[in-house]
Amino acid sequence: MTAHEAILPAAALPRTAGAAEARSPSAAIADDMAMLRAAVELTRDISTARAAVYWPDMLASALLGYAGLAGAILLDNAWAAIAAGVVGALALYRALLFIHELTHIHKTALPGFRLGWNLLVGIPLLTPSLMYENVHTLHHARTRYGTADDPEYLPLGLMKPWSLPLFLLVALLLPVGLLIRSALLVPLGALIPRLRRVVWERASALSINPAFRRRPAEGAFARQVLCQELGASLWALFLIATAVLYDWRPLAIGMAVVSLTAVLNQLRTLVAHLWVNEGEPMTVTAQFLDSVNVPPPGPIAELWAPVGLRYHALHHLLPSMPYHALPEAHRRLSASLGLESTYQQANHPGLAALVGRLARSTMLPR
Repeated sequence: MTAHEAILPAAALPRTAGAAEARSPSAAIADDMAMLRAAVELTRDISTARAAVYWPDMLASALLGYAGLAGAILLDNAWAAIAAGVVGALALYRALLFIHELTHIHKTALPGFRLGWNLLVGIPLLTPSLMYENVHTLHHARTRYGTADDPEYLPLGLMKPWSLPLFLLVALLLPVGLLIRSALLVPLGALIPRLRRVVWERASALSINPAFRRRPAEGAFARQVLCQELGASLWALFLIATAVLYDWRPLAIGMAVVSLTAVLNQLRTLVAHLWVNEGEPMTVTAQFLDSVNVPPPGPIAELWAPVGLRYHALHHLLPSMPYHALPEAHRRLSASLGLESTYQQANHPGLAALVGRLARSTMLPR
């Protein structure tokens, strides 16, 4: 199982359209060139990733996350331990989502940040950056988004209603899957070439498309993969050894906290798009409108969609824009384009409204 892959039964999938049927409506949306030009021209001066923002944010999130995890393990009072675990899950969730930034910022933009994040967050949580790098960018490819070749797209809005809770519940198994992957499958794959190929193709990517098969790593990235896999496997084996030889509770509690983090991420993924494309290539504007912004004033979105992901539609217009610049980019585009613009159509009021919209979409007759 991939790190947040929702493997849905065939009955949950929409029926494939026949050749005589109409194209998906989203595939027919033309590009709004005025919006696309404004997105680039109005934001050139804020497009540089600032180390003075990235490092403190990531470090503080990781520190608070591990402190919460320690409290969940060590506190005797059950309610205090639960509260500490929830705080830890939220903070670790924010720290983990910097993996998204790593896929978009230029490799020379933040010296040492990729290594620091992997050592402090990615490897300890068995989710090194290899699981997103060279995968997430395929989701942004002009001709791949929303098609069968997109690793991060499923037409959830066209599936059966029970597909949505199943999509969320499968995330509960994430810690078990990650532990098995790093402690068992990766070491065995080093000895068995066929297993190594299967693990890489099917269980090394943060993908929700069960048909996605990953291509072999090459060059400098292949060397990074080797180091990250080695680190994650050694850590996973250490965790299992300490649980067996000393005490199983810290590992069990840690896995419960990571499960909550995984469900949060799966919930965010559930509402990151409208998920109604039927496999046709889409224009950039169509991709934007199939994506979701949840701008202020709602403060709760910063908890379930942190590190700029509350501006997910805007991110699809400007994939390389650093997360700390997205609020200002949103303000500029909103002011320039106006309330009746295409840009405003991707703005949504909040999580409950998005979940309700998606649920209603699954209930429509097909």
